[in-house]
Amino acid sequence: MLNVSEYFDGKVKSIGFDSASTGRASVGVMAEGEYTFGTGQAEEMTVVSGSLKVLLPGEAEWKHFEPGQVFNVPGHSEFHLQVAEPSSYLCRYLKD
Repeated sequence: MLNVSEYFDGKVKSIGFDSASTGRASVGVMAEGEYTFGTGQAEEMTVVSGSLKVLLPGEAEWKHFEPGQVFNVPGHSEFHLQVAEPSSYLCRYLKD
């Protein structure tokens, strides 16, 4: 079953799904902008296209991620994104 979500006045859109190989996940696109997301559980984010500048919980410096690169976000936390061009991602929800 697919679950479609929209955030930040339609600037971020995602489609959630479950699969045997990936587990619970979502794929999405983000327009240019700055966003703050909260997590319910740990997440593994893979940049598919574009690029993301990310400020992870407890970090003082922003990190830049390009297509194919992965970063992890702890559960029950917040992370910040700066998106300079339309970008896409795969988010896998991990077990805490």
